[in-house]
Amino acid sequence: MSTEHSAPRSRAVALSEEVADALVRRAPVVALESTIISHGLPRPRNLQVARELEGIVRAAGAVPATVAVLDGVPRVGLAKDQVERIAEDPSLRKLGFRDLAPALATGASGATTVSGTAFLAARAGIRVFGTGGLGGVHRGWVSVQDESADLSLLARTRITVVCAGVKSILDVPATLQRLETLGIGVLGYGTGRFPGFYLTDSGEPVDWTVEDPEQIAAVMAAQDALGGHSSALIVANPVAAELQLDPALHDRVLADALAAAGREGVTGQAVTPFLLAYLTEHTGGASLEANLAAVRGNVALAAEIAVRWSRRPRE
Repeated sequence: MSTEHSAPRSRAVALSEEVADALVRRAPVVALESTIISHGLPRPRNLQVARELEGIVRAAGAVPATVAVLDGVPRVGLAKDQVERIAEDPSLRKLGFRDLAPALATGASGATTVSGTAFLAARAGIRVFGTGGLGGVHRGWVSVQDESADLSLLARTRITVVCAGVKSILDVPATLQRLETLGIGVLGYGTGRFPGFYLTDSGEPVDWTVEDPEQIAAVMAAQDALGGHSSALIVANPVAAELQLDPALHDRVLADALAAAGREGVTGQAVTPFLLAYLTEHTGGASLEANLAAVRGNVALAAEIAVRWSRRPRE
């Protein structure tokens, strides 16, 4: 078991000894979400992937900081047995930002989503976060006005999020419009096209393209120099073309999934897990493999960015 320290910016957040030491030394640290471990993958593969992602961060010379809430304590950086608990305990809840205070007050345990992870990581002083895909504006927003809490949280949180775009089950053009409205910067990594989560290209353009992690670190520094409201920076990193889900298969199965959700009356928070599960089943697991390929690439890039960021002088 690791020794824990209070985070420099919030006494409510417990840091592992390794993460606390890295932050004091200004060594590179990468935040990782825990929902993919608890809710996103079947057992026992979820534990294997959790260890793999932490290994990718370490191989790049950075420290992994997997985030979760255990027994009412937000933890940034998990010990081996804590990661195992996240992977094996079926009672864990999904915790977004809005769920954190009730979880702390009631002593609950849960895996953190993008919004929960980004908030806790930023409170701990971590600047870089690697994940799969963001939430966003759902299809049919005009009727249901369903929008992920990820967007509003990132609009007021200074953290760099490396992702494969937003989940392709969402309304991608509307999500990009909301990111612009909220003042959240979007960089395409080596591409002028916004990635589509399972797909290399969503069909939508991005305004800014960067070619290496050092350029991203420079943008982060420019954010700080400019001041203004503390919004996030999105680094949209496409899954490699040879590892993406076949686009024709994706489009066909997604259309079928949307129709099935309509027939079965699936609404609200149940829509996303329904659609993702449908895609996994009806692509024979190919969508899950594309998702994992994207996550691996994002975490590797996040670690490179964190290393470059740690080398920049601080004022």
